[in-house]
Amino acid sequence: MVGEHFTEVIVQPEDIDVLNHVNNIIYIHYFEKARLEWYKKIGFTIDKLMKEGQAFVLRNLEISYINEAHLGEKLTITTKPYQRGRSSFTLKQKIYNANHEIITEAEVVTVMIDLEKRKSMPLVDSVGQFFESIIPK
Repeated sequence: MVGEHFTEVIVQPEDIDVLNHVNNIIYIHYFEKARLEWYKKIGFTIDKLMKEGQAFVLRNLEISYINEAHLGEKLTITTKPYQRGRSSFTLKQKIYNANHEIITEAEVVTVMIDLEKRKSMPLVDSVGQFFESIIPK
């Protein structure tokens, strides 16, 4: 799918909790890392947006924890666009282990804001056009 991105991470010792699996909060970091890579891939870097007085902020993050991941495992995070709104967009993200079993999945709603006003704003043309080109109405 156009716009889909794959990020790989290796589970580190600091990612593990007392139950000897990846701590739930770590998945949020994994998803964020993957989103930042996705933004860069499609040309919407944080620096570029901020120079124009704009930013993306997280509005909603819904996560389902399905299976465990353990120390040393190689995980693949998929990030793909799902839906576009007037001032927001939704991404679907999933984390898989090397056996292609789903570990965790998330739906992420991000809002574009005007940094000076600190309020939401309509998606700028380049962002809106990107979503229109890959998500049929």
